[in-house]
Amino acid sequence: MNKKLFSLSQKVDSLSDQVDKKELLIKNIQSMVSGEAVAPTIQRDSLNNDVSFNDLNKEIDLSQIAPADSQFRKDFEASGLELISNNKIRDIELQEMFFFDPVEGAIISSPYNAKEDHFGIDIVAKKNEPVKSIANGTVIMADNNLDDGYVIAIQHSSNLLSIYKHNSALLKKVGNFVTAGEIISIMGNTGNLSSAPHLHFEIWYNGNPVNPEDFVSF
Repeated sequence: MNKKLFSLSQKVDSLSDQVDKKELLIKNIQSMVSGEAVAPTIQRDSLNNDVSFNDLNKEIDLSQIAPADSQFRKDFEASGLELISNNKIRDIELQEMFFFDPVEGAIISSPYNAKEDHFGIDIVAKKNEPVKSIANGTVIMADNNLDDGYVIAIQHSSNLLSIYKHNSALLKKVGNFVTAGEIISIMGNTGNLSSAPHLHFEIWYNGNPVNPEDFVSF
């Protein structure tokens, strides 16, 4: 009985931890969609659950680097080779994927500009133009808020998220699976941040915004 109780206790702890992680993921996605700051996540060591922020801020003592490591670095820099950055890896992965145009016959009225916190592009088209999902995925948000009006967000594979704002109507609900090119909403002029009928369209990859024009043909 003691063994069974111990085993059940471990399962409960594990399930509780999974629920906490899922709740944090959902909160981060909702915060990201609404433009709020995303709560940081800290990976804890499996042998030690205590996290010391002082440890996170420690600087590397360059004097402790072995001579062989220093020589390797010099040889590598002299070779003219360069490491592939995370951005390059991201671009390669996304360019290998095919994305549908969310709106046909559209014109981009405002481009992506992360420096001005404009993490997407504004698209204008005909009145009541249908909005389509750029890829297969699951609807994780379908809501109405004061600034962005009717918003729908779709979680795709490879940690990819697409967001569609200022719709006049939403045609899908949370939990619905949608296919690439399937109509998900109707373009509109809802929300305080919208001054004319248009679609504000965003793509987020691994929690970071990317320029939709780099990967979708408009």
